[in-house]
Amino acid sequence: MSPIILLSFLVVYFGILLAVSHFTSKNSADNSTFFVANRNSKWYMVAFGMIGTALSGVTFISVPGDVGNTPAGLTEPNNFSYFQFVLGNAIGFIIIAYVLLPLYYRMHLTSIYTYLEERLGHKSYKSGAMIFLVSRTIGSAFRLYLVAIVLQRYIFDAWNVPFILTVSVCLVLIWLYTNKGGLKTIIITDTLQTTFLLLAVVLSIYFMADGLGWTVTEAFEKVKESSYSKIFIWENLLGDTRNIWKHIIGGIFVTIAMTGLDQDLMQKNLSMKTIGEAQKNMMTFTSIFVVINLFFLAVGALLYFYAEANGISIKDLGKSDYLYPEIALRHLSILPGIIFMMGLTAATFATTDSALTALTTSYCVDFLNFNKKENPNDPKLVKQRNYVHFAFSIVMLLVILLFHWINDESVVSAIFKIAGYTYGPLLGLFSFGILTKRRVNDNLVPYICVLAPILMFLLTTYVLPHTAYKIGFELIVYNGLLTYLLLLVTSPGKVEGRVAGSRHA
Repeated sequence: MSPIILLSFLVVYFGILLAVSHFTSKNSADNSTFFVANRNSKWYMVAFGMIGTALSGVTFISVPGDVGNTPAGLTEPNNFSYFQFVLGNAIGFIIIAYVLLPLYYRMHLTSIYTYLEERLGHKSYKSGAMIFLVSRTIGSAFRLYLVAIVLQRYIFDAWNVPFILTVSVCLVLIWLYTNKGGLKTIIITDTLQTTFLLLAVVLSIYFMADGLGWTVTEAFEKVKESSYSKIFIWENLLGDTRNIWKHIIGGIFVTIAMTGLDQDLMQKNLSMKTIGEAQKNMMTFTSIFVVINLFFLAVGALLYFYAEANGISIKDLGKSDYLYPEIALRHLSILPGIIFMMGLTAATFATTDSALTALTTSYCVDFLNFNKKENPNDPKLVKQRNYVHFAFSIVMLLVILLFHWINDESVVSAIFKIAGYTYGPLLGLFSFGILTKRRVNDNLVPYICVLAPILMFLLTTYVLPHTAYKIGFELIVYNGLLTYLLLLVTSPGKVEGRVAGSRHA
């Protein structure tokens, strides 16, 4: 497909987002609008829009591409085993709705990390907020980097556009449409982008089925009857990272830590008037999330059917992440290619715009203490927030360029994996605060939050490879447990009286 066609689509797409930003922020662009959308969001819009945030561009191309992959040392492809993890995610979302959200609403939080200050102490609070800033910056930069490579390969390389310019333009556009309206704008744009994402998945199924000479009904029957549709892996608990218990337990705690203890997705929930609306939002979102992941897996099976029928080799492509864009942009007609780019762009920028807003909110509230100011909507503070928002855009650019400069997939993946390790201490901190009545040694908490992931990294890198046990998504459970135990053994005793902000309050 001609790169000029794809570029024209991207220009129109961002024009729509900028128009939405203009209309949502023209009457109000203060900090209350930016941080919590004036706590006046509609739960059904948030629930729908959160799909786009939860499903990044990496998910859009990696989950389908991974269906036919066979992990090293194993003989069976992944098939639909990822859906076990999705079921764990669903359980985690329910726990968030009925355990964490009531806590956040009871304390009227803007940044969820202020809970740690009331319950554990000032340094615990700053540690939690810093963990989020580092983890979310690395994670979001990594996701945008992987998608930027796809954009570079299939569009901008045709004109020899430098990679730095590709990424810079993307970030500038995201900054432009989120700078004034913040969360209020994102709730609208995420709804729009989720619509594009869902259309892309459904229409991709239609066009690939058509390319194979099947109806959509026949395509689903073919997928259902194939070996790709195998979901549950009960055997080899120790040696297979895809074992059902590892996937479900990992899915539960990854969701609790990386959604329930993450300012990004929780910020949207805190923008609603009541806890009831927030819980209704989470349950609706969970239902859609489960179904759409099944569609992504069906797309994956059809990709491999199509590749086999047309002689497309994963080995020639380099990695399975390129299978979806390769078929959509170079083997199907113009319309499927545009639809693919629409979905990829929607998934990527719904994640990145939300992350930039959450990073800005956390820094302004947790480090600049906007919530403690007499007038948080003071024009000087609004101006300061704009500087912070721009600064995080620059930081994101620099991290992406670092990934590109390293140009070693294994090293870049390791850096992203490290960001995953850092959510473990957040899980440990919140668990300690909610489940116990004990104090922490607040001065030691920053050191514990650094020590725990380092110890887990050394264990998984140098010890576990020499055992029969292969660790999977459940890594975050061990990481959080280690943080919890370190907090417990260094605890000076019980809190006297009420436990601020906890279930014991």
